[in-house]
Amino acid sequence: MIYLILQIENLSKSYGDKEVLKDINFSFESGKIYGLIGRNGVGKTTFFNSLNSDIDIDSGKFRLIDDNTNIELTTSDIGYVVSEPIVPEFLTAKEFLQFFIDINKDKITEEKTLNEYFEIVKISEEDQNKLLRDYSHGMKNKMQILINIIAKPKVILLDEPLTSLDIVVQDEMKKLFKSLKKDHIIIFSTHILELAMDLCDEIVILNNKELELIEKNNLNTKKYKDKIINSLKEQNNA
Repeated sequence: MIYLILQIENLSKSYGDKEVLKDINFSFESGKIYGLIGRNGVGKTTFFNSLNSDIDIDSGKFRLIDDNTNIELTTSDIGYVVSEPIVPEFLTAKEFLQFFIDINKDKITEEKTLNEYFEIVKISEEDQNKLLRDYSHGMKNKMQILINIIAKPKVILLDEPLTSLDIVVQDEMKKLFKSLKKDHIIIFSTHILELAMDLCDEIVILNNKELELIEKNNLNTKKYKDKIINSLKEQNNA
């Protein structure tokens, strides 16, 4: 088991006069799945894009810390599963997977067969030979997730990855994420409270432009649920 800490220091981001993230200081640890909760439009994707250097930030530093090192976070350390999957639609799933393996061969320490990889996300042999343009939104998300599993990034950002999946596939993916958390820092963004409570070890609310860890003794208590819901209502009224 690899123990890692993602340390965020003084992260701020505005769009013109609209301040979205304000002087955020927070730490995420490996071995846990963090549920990032907030209403649509509150800034969850902005937070992810800031970590992944997809946007310019006003201020902030991101560091990865383990027992031996304390280094600046880079995009190569991050796997980002976006809510709207982007895949090369002119390739079949098998062609895309083989291409990804070929260009990342030097980084893959435990190479499997294509069938073994597809089995991880339960993609049938018939579907492996379909063009990705014929894949459903949920199937494209599976391919995104599979690519990030193979790449083994230290930090995995999941931006609403289960919303488009049916209940059976959701359950498969939840089990998969839980199996990955021991060696990764996983942050799971969603606006669905029940989904976060079912999957995540910790709940973090993006509230008043800052990250707030909600202490929990029992995820199923009404008092705990009410606390989260009240925080979300405050966001909507701000």
